[in-house]
Amino acid sequence: MRLAFIIGAAALALAGCQTSEQSMSNAQSVCLESGLKPGTAAYTRCTNANYRNNVAQSQQAANQVAVGTAVGVLGGAAIGAAAARPHYYCSGWGCW
Repeated sequence: MRLAFIIGAAALALAGCQTSEQSMSNAQSVCLESGLKPGTAAYTRCTNANYRNNVAQSQQAANQVAVGTAVGVLGGAAIGAAAARPHYYCSGWGCW
């Protein structure tokens, strides 16, 4: 269970590791590649829209990792709890 928690924490930390500078750089390169010129209103709208999209995708990825981590930790706890229960033998006369 500790291993699942450590892996989940590391994945959560890495999921949102795109910095705002990287997001803006990516947005600018997309707009330049589409033929827009820096300094124009269309370029500014393009970079702003792409930047917001990059941030939203990064946040969504981080949220998905957080949910996956929580499910993994809870699943591991459930399996551990089930394994810790004593096993009973049951027949037509009852269980012991």
